[in-house]
Amino acid sequence: MNSLASLLPVIVFLAIALAIAVVARRRGERASSGGFIAEYFIGSRSLGPFVLAMTTIATYGSVSSFVGGPGQAWNVGLGWVYMAAVQVTALFLLYGIMGKKMALVSRKLGAVTVVDVIRARYHSNLLANLSALIIVVFFSATMVAQFVGGAKLFSAVTGYSYVAGLLIFGGAVVVFTTIGGFRGVAFTDALCGIAMLVGIVVLAAGILTAGGGYTAIMDTIQANHPEMMKPFADGKMPLSLYFTQWLLVGIFTFCLPQSVVRCMGYKDTRALRHAMTSGTVIIGAMMIGVTALGTLSAGVLTGDLAEYGGSVDNIIPQTIIRCLPTWLAGIAIVGPIAASISTVSSLLIASSSAFIKDLWMHRAQQMGRSIPDTTLARASQCITLALGAIVFVLAIVPPDVIWKINMFAFGGLETAFCWVLLGALFWRRATKQGALASMIGGTLAYCVCMAAGFKVAGLHQIVIGLSVAFVLMVGVSLLTSSRARAHENTLQRTTSHTVPRKIPDKRSDTASAQASGTKPTQVPDSVQEIFFPDKPAVLR
Repeated sequence: MNSLASLLPVIVFLAIALAIAVVARRRGERASSGGFIAEYFIGSRSLGPFVLAMTTIATYGSVSSFVGGPGQAWNVGLGWVYMAAVQVTALFLLYGIMGKKMALVSRKLGAVTVVDVIRARYHSNLLANLSALIIVVFFSATMVAQFVGGAKLFSAVTGYSYVAGLLIFGGAVVVFTTIGGFRGVAFTDALCGIAMLVGIVVLAAGILTAGGGYTAIMDTIQANHPEMMKPFADGKMPLSLYFTQWLLVGIFTFCLPQSVVRCMGYKDTRALRHAMTSGTVIIGAMMIGVTALGTLSAGVLTGDLAEYGGSVDNIIPQTIIRCLPTWLAGIAIVGPIAASISTVSSLLIASSSAFIKDLWMHRAQQMGRSIPDTTLARASQCITLALGAIVFVLAIVPPDVIWKINMFAFGGLETAFCWVLLGALFWRRATKQGALASMIGGTLAYCVCMAAGFKVAGLHQIVIGLSVAFVLMVGVSLLTSSRARAHENTLQRTTSHTVPRKIPDKRSDTASAQASGTKPTQVPDSVQEIFFPDKPAVLR
């Protein structure tokens, strides 16, 4: 039965998100002095602490965090909650490892994408193009999962069809991402993060009320499924699963391109510090909280999985329907739909930048052609719209298990980019040959093992992928580092890369120079000096 009461909160939320995207875009156009590309793909490096933290959290917290993860917790118990606790480290590791170095390097290079940094560090168009291709492929898989999860939830709670849900929220997210660009996405992500927290609180209240309180729910679980109270759930949560999931959704998420690009968008170290502290608290409360709700729902949904459609993805929608009145159900589903929207919008922008900035613009620069901002604007928006439409079409026939698709994409991106990015930023001897071998060999090993179902000691295939990528990165780089250093010395003798020595900031030399009508002081730096300066650079 179709319910307008449950649909209305979703429509209101989408309308607010669209309005925020439009306003953010207009404000950005007035405030930006760095051109269309810097504004559309990186928000002119102007994010404050709250928006930085919330956009990173909302990008990380996908619909699988609200649907697939809690569904697994309903099936497994508290062990899945203990496993999810590692997600508390996600922002701390991202900002701590990548935050400052990526900001410094990207500003000196004028980079607005992760691929820009990879191309400059390794002097390899092949590696950069391969990076862009991998980003688009794995991002597309993730976006399909987000569209499917959001539409399934919408359909289950409101009574409208799956395709109707796909049209409403899928169409909305593609439109406001196309219009808003990075700045619009960042501000709507902040809104989505707040909506996610509200949805968790509303659903928690509904579950506790329907189950007769926390004590009654835990007593029911203890009586029906005592193994759910144990960390290893009588074999359902082996140590190998803990270990590999901690790698997959916790420790190695710092190298996900959609998160790393946020490290290019903040305005100063104050924003970074405050985002690190506040973001860690918020993401911990959000991820542990929503997963714990999955376990608590076992005290309300006490039947077999077959009674709920045979898929753990149906548990949270069924919980919302059974525990909340219609109008509150509409508010509760805004949370997971917001998670889906925030992830899709971030991935759309990153995928669009892979086509426009990393492929088309670079090719034009090689040919000595300049592209007007108006042409770039139209092309960027058209690519964003086209990518969204393609993902929408792929999502019309939905796959079964959302969290598995999401985890597959996470693993592929981590395998491809972990050692390549760490080598680029922190290891002088990393070479393009090593990076190519690592990216190709590691990703192929991961995908082949996933397709074949091959595991070592019961560990997720991410362990194989990361291990192969690491060995190839180190081994091939050491074998080719002498030749790479000789090539670098030749480049330094014949060319120079002109960049500002001091990083522009609110009170930077660049701003002062612009105010006085003069050009900022520039000095030549080699790429090696940019990535590995003799004296540590300062980001105020």
